[in-house]
Amino acid sequence: MIAERKELARDLVKASYLKGDFVLRSGKRSNRYFDKFLFETDPVLLRRLGRHLAALVPAETQRLAAPELGAVLLGGVVSMETSFPLLLVRKEPKRYGTAKQLEGRYTAGERVTVIEDVVTTGGDSLRSIEVLRDAGLEVIHLIVVLDRGEGGEDNIRQAGIPYSPLFRIQDLDLD
Repeated sequence: MIAERKELARDLVKASYLKGDFVLRSGKRSNRYFDKFLFETDPVLLRRLGRHLAALVPAETQRLAAPELGAVLLGGVVSMETSFPLLLVRKEPKRYGTAKQLEGRYTAGERVTVIEDVVTTGGDSLRSIEVLRDAGLEVIHLIVVLDRGEGGEDNIRQAGIPYSPLFRIQDLDLD
């Protein structure tokens, strides 16, 4: 499993690591960027990530949640690996139809594990968690493909959320 994980880390970097000048969702500037859509739209890499993320899902989970747009494919593949049903968390409620911010069936009180792609400060993940909590769901864990090591883990833990990154930036060979 260790060799397989190291190979997955190499493939993740190869598929999605970019150097340049980027503005992150947090508003910070960075000379490195992980384009989540490059690893999430590769079916072989997505399947492998899903298998490894699924292994981190706590047994007491009743439902998964994935924020739009970036984590939807990850949430889907982890849902298929674990057979836990999936909720999609919109950034804001729809302005038409059902006007929902959460898509999918759920019952208040269910224990939810959130699946995320890349965490920098954790702000977007915490906003999704707030939406889930406001709907009466109990968020028991946050699982992420990559933690950029820029304060997200501390912010998430301060919010009382157990947190498991598949990879931290220091786990990856970026040279």
